[in-house]
Amino acid sequence: MLALNLTNDVSEVKDGLNTIAAFLGVKQDPNGIPLEVNRVDGHTLRYQFDGEKGLIEFHSKSSFFRLLNLWIYQYQQSGSFSLEEEEQFEKTGVMVDSSRNAVLNTDGMKTLINYMAKLGLNQVMLYTEDTYEVKEYPYFGYLRGRYTEEELREMDDYAFALGIEMVPCIQTLGHLQLALKYQYASHIKDTSDIVLVGQAETYEFLDNLIRSASQPFRSNRIHIGMDEAFGLGTGMYQIKNGIRNRFEIMNEHLAEIVKITDKYGLEPMMWSDMYYRFGSKTGDYYDLESKVPQEVIDNIPEVDMVFWDYYHEDEAMYDIYLAKHQAMNKKVIFAGGVWTWNGIAPNYGKSFETTKAGLASCKRNGVKEVFATLWGDDGGETPVLSALPGLQLFADLSYRKEVDEAVMAQEFEHNTGYPFKEFLLLNDLDETPGVMANNINVSATSKILLWQDPLLGLFDQTIAGHGVENHYQKLAKKLKVITGSNSDLTLIFDFYQQVAEVLSLKAEIGIQLKEAYDKNDQNLLRDKLADAKKLKTLLNELRKAHRAVWMAYNKPFGWEVVEIRYGGAIARMDTTVYRVEAYLDGELTKLAELEETKLPFSNPYHLGEGTHGRGLYQDMVTAGKLSGV
Repeated sequence: MLALNLTNDVSEVKDGLNTIAAFLGVKQDPNGIPLEVNRVDGHTLRYQFDGEKGLIEFHSKSSFFRLLNLWIYQYQQSGSFSLEEEEQFEKTGVMVDSSRNAVLNTDGMKTLINYMAKLGLNQVMLYTEDTYEVKEYPYFGYLRGRYTEEELREMDDYAFALGIEMVPCIQTLGHLQLALKYQYASHIKDTSDIVLVGQAETYEFLDNLIRSASQPFRSNRIHIGMDEAFGLGTGMYQIKNGIRNRFEIMNEHLAEIVKITDKYGLEPMMWSDMYYRFGSKTGDYYDLESKVPQEVIDNIPEVDMVFWDYYHEDEAMYDIYLAKHQAMNKKVIFAGGVWTWNGIAPNYGKSFETTKAGLASCKRNGVKEVFATLWGDDGGETPVLSALPGLQLFADLSYRKEVDEAVMAQEFEHNTGYPFKEFLLLNDLDETPGVMANNINVSATSKILLWQDPLLGLFDQTIAGHGVENHYQKLAKKLKVITGSNSDLTLIFDFYQQVAEVLSLKAEIGIQLKEAYDKNDQNLLRDKLADAKKLKTLLNELRKAHRAVWMAYNKPFGWEVVEIRYGGAIARMDTTVYRVEAYLDGELTKLAELEETKLPFSNPYHLGEGTHGRGLYQDMVTAGKLSGV
C-alpha cells in the first residue's frame, strides 16, 4: 500500500478518495510521499514527481482520480516524471445495458465505477427499459431484476463521490415490449413494443416512468430513448387516426414528453435515428440520401440529439453524419460502442477501429459529449467487465489527442492486473480462421458453435474446412496459462477458458458425424459418440462457470434464459448420444438428420466476406420455430 500525504485543499475529492483508496492501492498518511494537489480552470492536466515530492493539477473530480491513478503508475515505473494530458471532451462516459436480462447488481456496478474512476470517465447511464421500480405499476419490471429506488440512490451516491454523473436512460416510445405485454398496458399500446401516441393515459403512464426513473439521481439530465420505433403509427394508432405522416407523429409525441421533462426540471436527450429512418426510402439510419425536411427540423422540440454509430471504420462517414446532425440545430452527443453484444465474447477489433474513427471525427467536429455503449443483445451473455480494453481506449482518446497503443497496454495492465495481450485473447473466440482481421464484419463464431445443434448443424457448411476445432484447441491452452491475478476478473477468464475447451471438441462435431455417417465409418462414429458423451459433462461445467460469473456481477434474474440454453445444449447432446448409439446398435437403419445435405447458413443479416455469421439464439439452434404461433 503506497502512503501519500496529499496537501492543499482536498475536500472536493476526500469522499471519493476514501471510497477508492484500497482499489488504487494507496493510503493517506502524514508521513507519506508529499503530493501537492491543485484544481485548475483549464483543460490541461499535469502530474509530476521530482524524486521527493509530487504534483497533480486537475480540473474535475473525475480527472483527479485518473491523474492520481496515472501518478501511482508512473511512480512505480520511474524515479521522476513530468507529464500532462488535455481533456478532449466535457463529458465522456459509459452506457450499461440493464435491459437484456443481465442487470448489474449494486456491487457489480460499483466495480465498474471503480474502473471508470481509474480511467477518468465522468458519466454513466443505466439503460433500463423496464428494469427500474415504478410503484404505480407492479408488473413493470416484474421478475426482471428491476432496480429499487434505494439501489439507484446508493449507486448514484457512490458514483458522485468519484466525480461520475449517473444519468437515467429509459424508453418513452418503443423498445417497451416487456413492459407492455401485461393487461395493465393494453389500452396504451400502438404495437407490441410501442406506446399509443396521443392518448392521455399514455402520458400519465410516461409521466410516472420519467418521475420514477429520474428522482433517485442528482443529475437533471435524462435519456428518453425513442430509437428503433419502426412500427410507430402502424397499429392501434392507425386504426384510431388513419395513416398519418410519421414525422408529425414523432414531433407531436416528443413535444408531450418534453412537457413532462420540463415539469420535473429535466434536460432530455434522445436517440436520433428515427428522424433519419423516416427520411430514408429504405428506413436505413445510415442512408446517405436520407432527408429530414426543414419544417420537421423546425418543429422538433428542445432536446439533445444522440448520434449512435459503432459500425463504421471510416472517419469520413462520421463526418458526414455529424454534419447532418448539426444541421438540426440541436446539441449533438455521440454514442460509440464497445462490442459486448457480438455474442458470448467481446469484439475488440471492431470496437477499436470504430472508436478511433468516431472519436477522431468528434474532436474535429466540435462534439463535446461522448459515451460508449455496452449493449447486451440477445440475453446479455457477455460479462460487462470484458469491455475494459475498449473502455481504456475510449478514455485515453478522451484525454489525449492520439494514443500510443504500447503505452496504453502498459497502463491497462496497471489498471487491471492483466497484460493487455491476454485480454486480447478473447478476440480469438470469434476471430477464427475464415474471419477477417479485427472481425470487422462481426462474426459471432463462438456463440454459433456453442449453441448450434450437433445433429442439425445449421452452420456446419459455413465453417467447414477452416480448421476451427484446431484453433480452439490452441486457444484453450493459451487461456489456461494466463498470468493475470485480479480477483475482480478471474471468473471471466475461467469462463472463457472453458468456452474454448468446449469448442475445441464441439466446434466440428456435426461435420465429423456427417462425414462418418456418409462413409459408414463406424469407428469414427464411435469416436464422435465418445466426444458427445464427454461434451455433456463439459457443457455442464461451462454452465456452472458462466453461472458463477453471472451471479458475481449481475442480479440472478435473467440467468434462467441463459441456463435454459445450456439445458437445451446438454439435452441435444444427450439425444445425439441416444440416436447414434441406436444406429450403431442396429436399432435404426438410418439417421434422418444426417441424411440431409447441409447448406450454407442464410438469414436476413448481410454477412459479407470474412465472417461465419451472426444472429439471435433462435436462429442458431433450429430451422424451425422456437416459440410462437
